[in-house]
Amino acid sequence: MTDSSSLQADSKRLGVELSAADADKLRVLATELAEWSQRFNLTSIPADQTLTHHVLDSLSVGPYLNGRRVLDVGTGAGFPGLPLAVAFPEREFLLMDATRKKLAFVEHVIAKLELGNVTTLHARAEQFRPPRPFDTVVARALSKLDQFIAFSGHLCAPGGRLLAMKGRSPDGEIKALPRGWKVLAVHRVEVPGLGAERHIVELARENK
Repeated sequence: MTDSSSLQADSKRLGVELSAADADKLRVLATELAEWSQRFNLTSIPADQTLTHHVLDSLSVGPYLNGRRVLDVGTGAGFPGLPLAVAFPEREFLLMDATRKKLAFVEHVIAKLELGNVTTLHARAEQFRPPRPFDTVVARALSKLDQFIAFSGHLCAPGGRLLAMKGRSPDGEIKALPRGWKVLAVHRVEVPGLGAERHIVELARENK
């Protein structure tokens, strides 16, 4: 497994500063995921690729987070939410998923790493009605952009951002955006060691 200093260096290339303690926590996260995946179907990524394909890939969206309150929709085994919560302790994260088994792992890691800025929710985004909307709503390889907006748009605060983490640039999906939403930017990101295309689509409501 990549050592902590290498993980710090790779994160810095993504624009995310990690302390040595942060890097150690993320390596623990990778170890826990590998152990749990022997018993539960949490990921198809081999254990020796977890730091690249899950942790660093998750951190790539870090520079584009907006505001203090962040919602990770369809977090699965905690990505991108858990790595982001480690890297940005000043922000509050809610990790939501419809699969209880995966949230059990997320809650285990939250307790093990003593992450005080993370909570979980077993729910579907389209049915969730929070008391306050979120500054950033992020989803990683979850759905097409129009679907992301349809089930998560109401969770985004005025002036907030929807961040869709994609592989190739979704040009066709961008052309099919529903009314009332616009693309602020499409960021191409280079995840160290990944060897695959990654893009982050930054969405916001159109000004009326």
